[in-house]
Amino acid sequence: MSSEIQFFFEVLLSGLLTGILYSLVAIGFVLIYKASEVFNFAQGAMVLFAAMTLAGIHGNGVNLVLSGIITLLVMVLLAFSVERFILRRIVNQSPLSMFMATIGLSYFLLGLSQLVWGADVRALDIGIPDDQFIVGEIMIDQFDLTVAAVCLILVLSLVYFFQRTRVGLALRAVADDHQAAISVGVSLHKVWVIVWSIAGFVALVTGIVWGARLGVQPALNLIALKALPVIILGGLSSIPGAIVGGLIIGAGEKLFEIYLGSIFGGATESWVPYVIAIGFLLVRPSGLFGNNQLGRI
Repeated sequence: MSSEIQFFFEVLLSGLLTGILYSLVAIGFVLIYKASEVFNFAQGAMVLFAAMTLAGIHGNGVNLVLSGIITLLVMVLLAFSVERFILRRIVNQSPLSMFMATIGLSYFLLGLSQLVWGADVRALDIGIPDDQFIVGEIMIDQFDLTVAAVCLILVLSLVYFFQRTRVGLALRAVADDHQAAISVGVSLHKVWVIVWSIAGFVALVTGIVWGARLGVQPALNLIALKALPVIILGGLSSIPGAIVGGLIIGAGEKLFEIYLGSIFGGATESWVPYVIAIGFLLVRPSGLFGNNQLGRI
């Protein structure tokens, strides 16, 4: 294998593995939307809140596993609170009202995180070595590969949950028609608590991964912005679409930066994903795995 081809595949693989990290954030958006048709603007803040809670508890001498369990319980408590004090009160309001409520929740979580744990950057060591090894002349990062395996397990579990379990079917029924789901005995309040709890778990996993890579800091909230092009590509209601969209964005931004970035002055990774997303919107507005819906303009 020539050095140019080897370098290309190393860049491509690095982009794909980075795209999986973007997919973890996008999955949180998809989960909430699938069950309530609410675009949860607070997903990035939930990632930050989970990561800072875990790092804060672990930093006080608590075992990492126990810290994760406690943080998960905190995220479940957050789900109960969101359902009780927000969703229950605006259930029949417009999607815009619910979206604005998640914006308020986002700023509340950002403030609460820094109030309780401070704004200092915290290192998070989860025991995964950041070594590199060579497979077929291609260098692979062990941390990224481990994260990819975790993401695959998480996605398969979520797909099975939504497609094969009674609770998953209830979540989908609520998303399709709230009133019809209630009429056949589905508890809207319980469904929302469950889905926000699952989204909280995904936020915790995402926070652990990104916190271990970049350090736990308030800037983690901004990674939610990278999920927007991902869900545009994959479709806002598709978990597999979040993965495929993440892979496309990750590989696309990395290859563009390496081979064309110098032409545009560098730092293209901050805007190329949005250009790719706009291109997909022009061709397929519903995303690769989204449902085409006709509406009046």
